[in-house]
Amino acid sequence: MAEVAPKIKEASRRADARLAGRATPFIFNCWYVAGFAWEFARDLKARTILGRPLVFYRTSAGDPVALSDRCVHRSFPLSKSQLDGDSIVCGYHGLRYDSGGACIEAPAVGECPRGIGVRSYPLRQQGPLVWIWMGDAAPADELPTGSWVADEQWPASQQYYHLPASYVALHENLLDLTHLSFLHAHSFGTPDYAAAPYAVDLDEDAGRFALTRSVVPTRLPPVWAEPTGLTGKDAARVTTSEFLGPSTHVVSAQFYGLDVAEAERGRTGIRTAHLPTPETATSTHYFIHHGRNFAQDDPSVTDFMQEQLTVAFTEDVVGLTEIERMIAETPEDDRYEISLASDRPGLAMRRWIYRTAMEEGEGAG
Repeated sequence: MAEVAPKIKEASRRADARLAGRATPFIFNCWYVAGFAWEFARDLKARTILGRPLVFYRTSAGDPVALSDRCVHRSFPLSKSQLDGDSIVCGYHGLRYDSGGACIEAPAVGECPRGIGVRSYPLRQQGPLVWIWMGDAAPADELPTGSWVADEQWPASQQYYHLPASYVALHENLLDLTHLSFLHAHSFGTPDYAAAPYAVDLDEDAGRFALTRSVVPTRLPPVWAEPTGLTGKDAARVTTSEFLGPSTHVVSAQFYGLDVAEAERGRTGIRTAHLPTPETATSTHYFIHHGRNFAQDDPSVTDFMQEQLTVAFTEDVVGLTEIERMIAETPEDDRYEISLASDRPGLAMRRWIYRTAMEEGEGAG
């Protein structure tokens, strides 16, 4: 009976020890998507991010707020409490916290003792996205996706999935799109995708990992063919998947008919920001912002693509959930994986996440 040789198993385990996985600490010094703008409202919403329970709301002036969800007195969840004006009144003993997290009232003793409060987290709203910084002092840098997500010239739709799997696995999924021919065979994959030529652009020092795959000639699946007018035509599909950091992965694709003049090629395309925010080591808030630069004034195209993409992205969620389940059910001695040459970008990315997480942890110590 064929089986992986013991030497290969051991080599795989040694290599895996230097790769990010479920046991790797989170990277805190990074902007993550906390939620969509409409989730921050005049009520209290609980969400766990990077293993930290948080409570969200929006002030009467319209500013989004994120605080630690645990009352410092007896650990009652503030998300189960009352929003009174712009402050939260704990539902257990009535301690009142302002929007900056400071305790400003303790009914049992009158004034709240000085220096008591819950942590508040910096937030920045960008179009439909609200970003959170959970590490050291937040920088004034541009947000990871760039400005296009708030650009009206890129009409967009958004989706959210609660993914019962590691955010690292999602990033690796996005850097190896050969799975389109199989996992997405009935949505936006085509049989020729997996074997199409590709080029990689890797910079482990800078944390940049990109892969561009050119499928030429091809017949586009309906999700791309119908809105671009390329149904039944020989076309090109050129896709770049780029890891921009722990919270951000952008997949860009260009489509054009092979009968189009070279100067006109590359003008029709989509950008999808895949925005994984770790909840726990094995669960992820998966936000998606999908934009296009064609049919900009046609909402029916937005609706059509949203419907089609929901099918495809649900396939990813199901697939990654099954992988997570299989790993959990596999005895630890058998938890090894054999990598292929096509896994090079994903392995480089996982090494970078592991190294960055370890270095951040050492700095915090």
